[in-house]
Amino acid sequence: MARMVQCIKLKKEAEGLDYPPFPGELGKRIWQHVSKEAWADWTRLQTMMVNEYGLNLADLSARQHLMAQCERYFFEDAEMEVPNYVPPTK
Repeated sequence: MARMVQCIKLKKEAEGLDYPPFPGELGKRIWQHVSKEAWADWTRLQTMMVNEYGLNLADLSARQHLMAQCERYFFEDAEMEVPNYVPPTK
């Protein structure tokens, strides 16, 4: 049976992550309060941020920036958009 959480982002009960997405307090909070669906939404947004801003994930400051944005996205109820993003045409 799937582990259910009251998703802080989607404001509903939904299937939770199988394990914390990364070590530390933030990873634990996400595991406790974020659904798989909300996490998938975040990973798509994160990918757009990395690509549009040209972030180098080998750079510690880029990773710290993404972690701060992740915390804002889930726990400060921030709506985020990536400026200049143009969806691919069909």
